[in-house]
Amino acid sequence: MMNRKILQLIFLGILISSNGCNDIEDGMDASGVFESTEIVVSSEVNGIIESFNAEEGDQLAEGDIAVVVDVTDMEIQKQQIDATIEAIGDKQLNARPQITVLEQQLIAADANIKVLQTQREVLLKEEKRIQDLFAAKAATEKQMDDVEGQLKILNEQLEAAETNKVIINAQIKSAKDQVAIQNRGISSEKKPLEKQKSLIENQMQKADVKVRVDGTLLSKYAYKGEFVNIGKPLFRMADLSTMYLRAYVDGNQLSQIQVGQGVKVYIDQDEDTYKEYDGAISWISDKAEFTPKSVQTKNERANLVYAIKVKVKNDGYIKIGMYGEVRWQTHEDE
Repeated sequence: MMNRKILQLIFLGILISSNGCNDIEDGMDASGVFESTEIVVSSEVNGIIESFNAEEGDQLAEGDIAVVVDVTDMEIQKQQIDATIEAIGDKQLNARPQITVLEQQLIAADANIKVLQTQREVLLKEEKRIQDLFAAKAATEKQMDDVEGQLKILNEQLEAAETNKVIINAQIKSAKDQVAIQNRGISSEKKPLEKQKSLIENQMQKADVKVRVDGTLLSKYAYKGEFVNIGKPLFRMADLSTMYLRAYVDGNQLSQIQVGQGVKVYIDQDEDTYKEYDGAISWISDKAEFTPKSVQTKNERANLVYAIKVKVKNDGYIKIGMYGEVRWQTHEDE
C-alpha cells in the first residue's frame, strides 16, 4: 500500500513538472499505474492450518476450498454439548405409567356403570310388575317397599360410580399437567445448549475457507501447521482479468472526459513501441488533490489534479503496479 502511494506521488510530480497532463511524452493525455480490486481472506475460526495447497499465482475459482483449519477442539465441545443435552433428556419425567394405571381404573369404572345400569333397568321392570300386582291386590305393600328400596340403593351406587369416573379423569389430566410443567422446566435447560451447538456447527463450517470470487492468489500470509486466530489474514487475491489504470488529469481536461467514455491505453512493449488496449473510464474523482508534499512552493501547490480510473481487459501482460498511459484525444503526428 505504501509503495503504491509512493508511485502515485512520483507520477503526480511527473505530471506537474511537465506542465500538465496534456504534455505527456508521445502525446498521451494521462499516465499512471495499474491496480486491481484485491481481496484479503481472513480466518473465521481459531485453529491450526491443516492444509493450504494453493500457491501464489494459482487461479482460484469461486467455491474452491483454499484453506482447511483443524477444528478438533470445537468437535469435542460439540460432543460435550450433545452429552449434556442427552443427560437432560434422561431427566424428563414420563407420566405414562401412572396414567396407564388410572386408565385401567377408568375402564373398570365404565364397566361397573354398565352393570349398574343393566341392574337398574331390570329393577325398574320389576317395580312396574309389582305396582301392577299391587293395584290388582295381588302383591303386598311390603313387596312394594322392598323393590323401591332396592331401586334407591342402586341409583346411589350408580351415582357414586359416575362420580368416581369423573375423579379418575381429573386424576389423569392432573398427572399429565404436572409432568408437562416439570418437563418444560427441564426442556428450558436444553434451549441455550442447542443454540450453543448451532453456533459451534456454524463455526466448524467456516473451517473450510472457500474462495468467494474467481481470481489469482497474489500473496500467502499463513502456511500449513501454523496456528491462526479469528481475523488472521490467510491470503490476498484479485481478479486480474480486469485491471484499472489509476491516472491523473488537471482541471482543464475534466471537460474532455466522462464516465463510460472509451479511451486507448498503452503499455511499453519494447524501448520504442507501445502495446495498445481498449479501455473505458470507470471513475472520476470529484475531489482535487494537491501536488506532492515534496513540492512546497506556493505556485506549485496551487496546481490541482484529479484521479481517474480506466478499466482495461487484461490479456495477461498487464501487471499490478505497471506503468501505463492513456489517450482520449486525437493527436496529430509531429
